[in-house]
Amino acid sequence: MKHPLSRLLLRWFVCSLGLWIAAGFLDASITYDNFGAIIIAGLLLALINIVLKPLLVILSLPAILLTLGLFMIIVNGATVYLASKVYSPLHITSFWAAVFAGMVIGLVNYLVSAILEEKE
Repeated sequence: MKHPLSRLLLRWFVCSLGLWIAAGFLDASITYDNFGAIIIAGLLLALINIVLKPLLVILSLPAILLTLGLFMIIVNGATVYLASKVYSPLHITSFWAAVFAGMVIGLVNYLVSAILEEKE
């Protein structure tokens, strides 16, 4: 998985799958217009994670170090919440629902990465 396009496609898939699973768990808090909205929101979230997340991590580094990394859960939730505000067909009712969605996406990312690393 060294090619940048394949990494972007994998991030897109993981973000879309994680959003879909989180919407299944929190059906009242995370809603979407149709399945295409999840796909586009996943792409937007992957791009936000590539472009803005490193800046957010640098800016919140003292809080991340103070909480021994647990503040990354809030940073992940902030990126999901930002994606829902930018892309209106994805509706997330509260910041805490976005934090939960960020945790689900992180778990899906971990599982997909573990499966792909095992195959290589």
